[in-house]
Amino acid sequence: MRILLTTFFGVVFGFLIGVSFPTLSLTKSNKSSGFFPVIDLAYSENKPGSKTVLSPWSSMKGNNSSSMQAPNSKDKSKIWVPSNPRGAERLPPGFVVAESDYYLRRLWGDPKEDLTSAPRYLVTFTVGYDQRKNIDACVKKFSENFTILLFHYDGRVSEWDEFEWSKSAIHVSARKQTKWWYAKRFLHPDIVAPYDYIFIWDEDLGVEHFNAEEYIKLVKKHGLEISQPGLEPNKGLTWQMTKRRGDSEVHKITDEKPGWCTDPHLPPCAAFVEIMAPVFSRDAWRCVWHMIQNDLVHGWGLDFALRKCIEPAHEKIGVVDSQWIVHQTIPSLGNQGESQNGKKPWQGVKERCRKEWTMFQNRLASAERTYFRTAGLDPPNSNGH
Repeated sequence: MRILLTTFFGVVFGFLIGVSFPTLSLTKSNKSSGFFPVIDLAYSENKPGSKTVLSPWSSMKGNNSSSMQAPNSKDKSKIWVPSNPRGAERLPPGFVVAESDYYLRRLWGDPKEDLTSAPRYLVTFTVGYDQRKNIDACVKKFSENFTILLFHYDGRVSEWDEFEWSKSAIHVSARKQTKWWYAKRFLHPDIVAPYDYIFIWDEDLGVEHFNAEEYIKLVKKHGLEISQPGLEPNKGLTWQMTKRRGDSEVHKITDEKPGWCTDPHLPPCAAFVEIMAPVFSRDAWRCVWHMIQNDLVHGWGLDFALRKCIEPAHEKIGVVDSQWIVHQTIPSLGNQGESQNGKKPWQGVKERCRKEWTMFQNRLASAERTYFRTAGLDPPNSNGH
């Protein structure tokens, strides 16, 4: 009897103590115990008026995380701006800086006084130190309106300080890479947004007959969104389209070998420049950058696809004849390859170039077929490259 009475009074006492405290609601509590790790509980609100506690780990699953969801529209105490760049929705739009540049800044003074001038154009060269004299000649053809950016594939950077202009240039070094590898990683459209035109050039170009400021004037005059200087007719020519004409400022169309152009408005007879010395407007580059494949580094095939970023391409892609260059065809980057199976380094590089061209064409064609099929449309009847 003593045990039973003790148990009975204990239960009654515990009940009275329990009802004397307020009920703790998981849905309203914002405080966490110092004895337990904080767990962000997620709830299912599929049915009005019901809230079901899910696994605490569900808050860590990618886009299902509550930290990735837009806050409750009724909660006006939190910022959520869907028009902000992805990932910055929680910041006030007046504070977001979505773009950058290659302007050099001081480590001291008033930031507003850092820039005495802001170059409007960007020129990039992918270089090895052995071609320093040629690059020096090229850079001197570009005025102070151009930011100079060098991509170093041989790892030799500090030696370039023998040139005074190099001390104010931007240098990026990664061994044995191509200019399209660099472009994909260091020329994002939001990084080069301040520049009206972007030159992405090789290191083996002769520029005796080239003036960058005059070139820009002609590009603007003729409305070219993608362009290149004309090539000296007897030096390293591949296509008739890029051959310099002595009787015009600019040309946008040409005659190729019989059977090469089923449509006179398609490459290689029009809407076509080569990848050795292309020049892109800001808007054109925003599209082209997205076209560059992350793993295809030589850019073969890209020149035939550039037209997809411009409309009408045969009117806005052209060759500037009166400002022309010489392609010296120095196989410097080809020699950065490795000898395999008895083949010379440049042979392995050339084989990969051809393989990448095929891969690029197949990817683009497959993606277009998928798009039109998904949209329930017939693909356009085009026999162009």
